[in-house]
Amino acid sequence: MTLHKDIGLYRSSFEHDACGIGAIVNIDGKKNHKAIKNALDILVNLEHRGGIDADGQTGDGSGLLIQIPHNFFKEELKNLGIELSEEGDYAIGMFFLPPSSKKLEESISEFTSLSKEEGLNILGWRDVPINKEVIGEKALKSMPIIKQVIIEKPNNISDNKDFERKLYILRRRFEKKTQNLDVYISSLSSKTLVYKGLLLASQLRDFYLDLSNVKVVSAIAMVHSRYSTNTVPSWKRSHPNRYIIHNGEINTLRGNINSLYAREGSLKSKVLEDELSNVLPIINSEGSDSAILDNTLEFLIMNGVSIEEAIMMLVPEPWEKNELIKEDEKAYFEYNATLMEPWDGPMSIVFTDGDVMGATLDRNGLRPARYYITKDNNLILSSEVGALNIDPLDIVEKGRLTPGNILLVDTINRKFIRNSELKEKYYNKHPYQQWINDNVIKIEDLNLDASANIEQYSNKKIDELFKIFDYSFENLKNTILPMSENGEESLSAMGIDTPLPVLSNKSVLLFNYFKQLFAQVTNPPIDAIREDIVVSTTVYLGGYGNILGEFKDNLPHLKFSSPIISNEDLAKIKYLNKINLKTKVVSILYNNSNLEEALNKLMSNIEQAYNSGFNIIILSDRGADKETFAIPSLLALAGVHHYLIRKGIRSNIDLVIESAEPREIHHFATLIGYGAILVNPYLAYEGINRLREYKLLNKDYDTAVEKYNKAIVKGLVKIISKMGISTIQSYRGAQIFEAVGLSKAVIDKYFTNTVSRIEGLTIAEIEEEYLLRHKSAFEPSKVNFEFSLDSSGYDKYRQDKEEHLYNPLTIYKLQQATRTGDYNLFKEYSKLIDGEENYITIRSLLDFNYINSPVPLEEVESALSIVKRFKTGAMSYGSISKEAHEALAIAMNRLGGKSNTGEGGEDSDRFKVDKNGDLRRSSIKQIASGRFGVTSEYLVNADELQIKMAQGAKPGEGGQLPGNKVYPWIAKTRGSTTGVGLISPPPHHDIYSIEDLAQLIYDLKQSNEKAKISVKLVSEAGVGTIASGVAKAGANTILISGHDGGTGASPKTSIQNAGLPWELGLAEAHQTLILNGLRDRVKIETDGKLMTGRDVAIAALLGAEEFGFATAPLVSLGCVMMRVCNLDTCPVGIATQNKELRKRFSGKPEYVVNFMLFIAEELREYMAKLGFRTIDEMVGKFNLLKQKEYIKGYKRNKIDLSSILVNEPIFFKEDNKFNQLYKEELDNTLDRKVLIPYIKEKIETSEQINLSLVISNTDRTFGTLLGSYITSNYSDRLFKDDFIKIKCTGFGGQSLGAFIPKGITIKVTGDCNDYLGKGLSGGKIVVKNNTPNLQKGKDNVIIGNVALYGATSGKAFIAGGAGERFCVRNSGATAVVESVGDHALEYMTGGKVVILGHCGVNIAAGMSGGVAYIYNKENKLNNKINKELIEIEELNSKDLKELKTLIYEHVLETDSKTGKEILENFNIEQRNFIKIIPSEYKAILGLIEEKEAEGLNYEDALLKAFYERSEM
Repeated sequence: MTLHKDIGLYRSSFEHDACGIGAIVNIDGKKNHKAIKNALDILVNLEHRGGIDADGQTGDGSGLLIQIPHNFFKEELKNLGIELSEEGDYAIGMFFLPPSSKKLEESISEFTSLSKEEGLNILGWRDVPINKEVIGEKALKSMPIIKQVIIEKPNNISDNKDFERKLYILRRRFEKKTQNLDVYISSLSSKTLVYKGLLLASQLRDFYLDLSNVKVVSAIAMVHSRYSTNTVPSWKRSHPNRYIIHNGEINTLRGNINSLYAREGSLKSKVLEDELSNVLPIINSEGSDSAILDNTLEFLIMNGVSIEEAIMMLVPEPWEKNELIKEDEKAYFEYNATLMEPWDGPMSIVFTDGDVMGATLDRNGLRPARYYITKDNNLILSSEVGALNIDPLDIVEKGRLTPGNILLVDTINRKFIRNSELKEKYYNKHPYQQWINDNVIKIEDLNLDASANIEQYSNKKIDELFKIFDYSFENLKNTILPMSENGEESLSAMGIDTPLPVLSNKSVLLFNYFKQLFAQVTNPPIDAIREDIVVSTTVYLGGYGNILGEFKDNLPHLKFSSPIISNEDLAKIKYLNKINLKTKVVSILYNNSNLEEALNKLMSNIEQAYNSGFNIIILSDRGADKETFAIPSLLALAGVHHYLIRKGIRSNIDLVIESAEPREIHHFATLIGYGAILVNPYLAYEGINRLREYKLLNKDYDTAVEKYNKAIVKGLVKIISKMGISTIQSYRGAQIFEAVGLSKAVIDKYFTNTVSRIEGLTIAEIEEEYLLRHKSAFEPSKVNFEFSLDSSGYDKYRQDKEEHLYNPLTIYKLQQATRTGDYNLFKEYSKLIDGEENYITIRSLLDFNYINSPVPLEEVESALSIVKRFKTGAMSYGSISKEAHEALAIAMNRLGGKSNTGEGGEDSDRFKVDKNGDLRRSSIKQIASGRFGVTSEYLVNADELQIKMAQGAKPGEGGQLPGNKVYPWIAKTRGSTTGVGLISPPPHHDIYSIEDLAQLIYDLKQSNEKAKISVKLVSEAGVGTIASGVAKAGANTILISGHDGGTGASPKTSIQNAGLPWELGLAEAHQTLILNGLRDRVKIETDGKLMTGRDVAIAALLGAEEFGFATAPLVSLGCVMMRVCNLDTCPVGIATQNKELRKRFSGKPEYVVNFMLFIAEELREYMAKLGFRTIDEMVGKFNLLKQKEYIKGYKRNKIDLSSILVNEPIFFKEDNKFNQLYKEELDNTLDRKVLIPYIKEKIETSEQINLSLVISNTDRTFGTLLGSYITSNYSDRLFKDDFIKIKCTGFGGQSLGAFIPKGITIKVTGDCNDYLGKGLSGGKIVVKNNTPNLQKGKDNVIIGNVALYGATSGKAFIAGGAGERFCVRNSGATAVVESVGDHALEYMTGGKVVILGHCGVNIAAGMSGGVAYIYNKENKLNNKINKELIEIEELNSKDLKELKTLIYEHVLETDSKTGKEILENFNIEQRNFIKIIPSEYKAILGLIEEKEAEGLNYEDALLKAFYERSEM
């Protein structure tokens, strides 16, 4: 029942899962078998959301939670000689026991013994009837013995809650005693019972024979189908858990776990009292994220907290910036915030304690959850509508969970309790507002003590500190200056080509050894800018109290708006004189000892301070000088943090950092990530003063500090949002980093549980590196001369400074070689890159195990064959010029390789062969989060469709193209408006989980069934596990990009500190796919500063079959690495749209052709020496790699690459590569078997084609394959609207009508699921109400989330309500809808939208184009509209005419009652509409009209308006 052991680069902790969920509860508490049958039907109809093992027969897990069916067990157990008394007077436990007879006997014996100790009588054991014939081979091999235990309730226990607690204590004691016996208790309760296993959804009913018995009844039934990124048999990881089913991901898990461990030492329970120690630790840290949440929830419940209040405490709504919720409710959540940080991430949770059943959604609303209430008072909730076929006439209410909201069904009191009623019950329970007012003090309201002293330094001392703490000229000018001047982080370009810190010859700050992790696929990053409403930077000082205690035990607290604290506010804390808040400054300086001794002494000093009553500790490095050294602040903090956790007193102490070291955003992120509540960067503030003295900064000190702090906080928010985290509180202590180049001993002691797979420096080398810096600061040459900051050469190449792969000499050699076609010159270039003394990359530490008898070079696969595996990187038309973009495409098409559009679309003119035989069409069409130019035509003109999940330079981030770079030709290709800025969201709004990615892959396969689908990931810890999930999702190719790539502009923090080298990601992906039996299903591609044939040889040996190049081809075309790509000032005409600069472009396709052939030729030389005739032979043969033995450098020679070069037989089988014979089965969809054959027959002879169909939720992406057929075969025909009219009844599956072109109309009478009309390309979609007793939009949710995402043209009429993010990134479609959820019209760049009713919050965030007309009769929209980019106007006569026409068309198509009522009273109702139009969009349209009025034609007016607007 266990996962893979940790091996090579794989770690079991990397596993993720997602799923489909469903639940049925009878509000009146009536139990019947139909509830169970229906729940199992839901499970089967959600099977596409679950995962299937590589064997095709084993599921990732499915299960069912029900109430204990008393009459069934009374009869069953009577046959075993067991007499049951009344319902609730006994408990049943569901056990997974080890197959080994010895372990089985030992497990049962241990449980029996502990039961006796707890005073519990076991009535007997029952073998659970199963049918093992129905399950897959892997499930069968790992299947446990499944038994049920029956336990009698003792006579001295009258309350069932006390009985449940007794069972909880028994189970926890048993679990701790049997950790090595491979035993698992699915459930042990007097109320609920869980049937689950490593099963496909369709197997569960037939496997457990009990479930087919009509006497098995329940009023509550919860089902779950798991999609795991791993395929290792794990029965126990199936859901349901004991209290919850969970669809999503907890992004803050490591911090939540650390926080729980930290609290355990100070816990006191009035309920469990002395039994508390028996149930600690609270969690099983080896469990999945949902299992750990379930553990925590159970712990709170067993300590007297109701299940619904515990859920609200752990997963709170975003209360802080929500102007629509009451102050009393805010106070309730703020009180909870002082006790517990949020468990944050995309999730839908259904929960039950056997009496109540409820559900809640994460604060961002990132998972789907729809529900119906029927006439017989059943509430049916599921990830999708249509999972259970319900007669529309039986439905009395339709609804959906909304972000941060909760619902509850109380089967005892027969009541359905809605969000507002439930929360009101709890926030009125105590005077929370009064408690907050009396005890939570804002730092700005705290007066500075009269005796406080803020230390001041002389200029000489500041100069000395700058030297000690290694401040460079770049730190001041490129980092601190832009932040303190503009409140923004600086940008850079062209990726990073400097060594990792552990490879650098230079002394590097410890912060930089830690690489930020980020979200990709299994959970989404979030847009903290446009969706700021969910973000919180607030932190509290005062310790987390006892989560089981009373309010009075847990206050007072100081409240800070951010974790960055000024010198003045720090002084307030230092001189704090409040009850229960005592501050102690503890120095982290040392002398007369070594670093390890100093750290040990520091721990002792902290513990002594705690014992003396101090609960706020300021770790300070003030006072460093020539003889006094500072412990690196991150090392000191993390060491203390984990020491206090191990001591069980961490929750009683708050840690504050006062340090000269932090100056960059990443530095602050690591400090907070390892437990600091507040950080005071006092020397960075002195740097601001120095900039003012140098006249480089023209701002007063206070303003500059404020802006600097603001920039740091914005950067921190961006970092946490890359991981999908919304609050700083949740990020604190979450340790979301991988350490690269630190020894296991250092990690285990000081950075416990941090991912670290490349070992390196011990504490001695860390000290040596620090002392080198310290001693350098006092060298006579530096002391005796006037102070000046040195340049590090880190940001840009500087002679004799930090090494760069691309330096003037390597650039010159490469350009000369490719321009002259001289292979010998290329060899000179590659020798510079691959030289023996060059240790910039991980691969530079590797060498080859050459064979004794090389293969003759002429027998090796030809260069012309090899280059067909080569690709150019995804560089959008917009980031680079037309000339450069087309040169790359022409070159790769000449070679038979592939070029990539990037995310900027592609002009259709390039789809045809030029007169000279060249083709400018990019073979790879990228689908990124912005969906720019992604139309049906774009998709069918591809050989490969690439889903970009992340990019190396800024993984987890979106992008923004300012209006002054959206030239007319760029706007045309992207389907946007000239001169109007464009936003690429951080997430794909149709990929919030692994099963969502599977859906998009499915969509794209329907959009072009001939194209291969690739998914682009960025190297990070766990990317192999994600790659396994991607392979199971149906991708054909997985691209692992290195962190060092990137040809465009990105924030410096991301370029330098996020992601890992491709060597690590590639090796991990290859290894993990092998472990999961999936390697033969997919090709692996890699890219990221591939520069020589040696690089490609190593990539192939590590597992790559295809290879991408971006920077090097651009250098071949003329790039000189000026790194000003973001400024539109590229001096060689590559990274610019400026017509004058583009004239300087001197590149030719031939140069790129030469580069690719040179790489292939050099690769052939390595292949010959290694004994390979073909690339296929060498893929994955990393046993022919070894680590170099003699590596110069005190840091480099400590590196251990054994995790990359792991020597295990499983990794060296011949089939550990893509199987060229592997073929996917084409789904027999309605499009394939009905629509296309019917249309083919009619299309040439009909003026209109009509057909009718019944559809269900399993008919996903309906109409898309038909649309692809029409676009591919009839692109020259202009079909009129409604030429093909398909009328459907039933339930629309996900992505209905995705990408359908003009001429196709799909009309659904019924409800539809998520992603309706995705990428709509001219077609029409109509959704009509099928429940006559539900008419109004708000009360009639008829479509799901993220409808019309990336729509480019066409129409949609929705006679009901939509979910979250309606029309996100719409760029040209027209839509009418009757209500919408949160974040509607987000990032919209064109088109028209009419909303006839209720709206959620944050309307029009990031909206830069298009127009919306919104019904505002109740005048409630003001606080719901994001006004950053838009204007709110009254409608003029032209608007009113257009509005009326659209509503009329809506009524005509849908028979909408709402629309009719408005039209009948239009003269009155028209006053209730407002118009939303983006300011920039309005201005450019006005300018164009003005220029046309001056007599210019449209094209000239457009260009004139653009240049005029750009100069403003």
